[in-house]
Amino acid sequence: MTGTELLLWVIVPYLCLAVFAGGHVWRYRYDKFGWTTRSSQLYERRLLRIASPLFHFGILAALGGHVMGLLIPKSWTEAAGVPEVAYHAVSLTFGTIAGVGTVVGMALLIYRRRTVGPVFSATTRNDKMMYVFLAVTIVLGLVTTVLTNLTGHPHDYRETVSPYFRSVFYLQPQGELMAEAPLGFQLHVMSAWLLLAIWPFTRLVHVFSAPVGYLTRPYIPYRSRDDVAGSRKVKPGWEPVATSSRRP
Repeated sequence: MTGTELLLWVIVPYLCLAVFAGGHVWRYRYDKFGWTTRSSQLYERRLLRIASPLFHFGILAALGGHVMGLLIPKSWTEAAGVPEVAYHAVSLTFGTIAGVGTVVGMALLIYRRRTVGPVFSATTRNDKMMYVFLAVTIVLGLVTTVLTNLTGHPHDYRETVSPYFRSVFYLQPQGELMAEAPLGFQLHVMSAWLLLAIWPFTRLVHVFSAPVGYLTRPYIPYRSRDDVAGSRKVKPGWEPVATSSRRP
């Protein structure tokens, strides 16, 4: 492994993962009230109804495909009797659909944030930075997948990128595997590492939020405020007298 490979595919990834983990701990301890999506639904709903489901369902499907492709070794699918051609066809079809849905949804969200005045006013610098890194990572992944297949020579990432990711989490990094991958895959992976580094300091922290407390919190009692129950007696006093602006 060369010095460049060591820096790009070993040192940088572990630094990004350390910032990712430590940043979330810091954010949870010192910025609990900021741990939110900072929802802008009250400002505009028409575009949000279309863009939000497209983006969220698309990116969940894309993440599911990445988890399967990166964590499940090629030998396992072959042992299960899944031909490589069939696996590749299914992965390409569903991955492209998920990627297009994610890109379209993200484009609509960015358009909404830029053109709707109150939403744009509530946009911070962190939000803009987050959108840039997120967009670059998603677009690079989609473009790389589509272009490598259109050329007729798709790269088998399960022989380079997938083993590399597993080696990082096994604490036995093999950076030379990423050096064998095409440039598009290298850029996509590097942008993903950098996205993880800024993750804890953006609204993306809401991914790790769940309303678990709602399952155990006590009920909120509501009481009527009619004239009979819970009403107070009016204190005695002078009744107001209507006055007139007319002089005698």
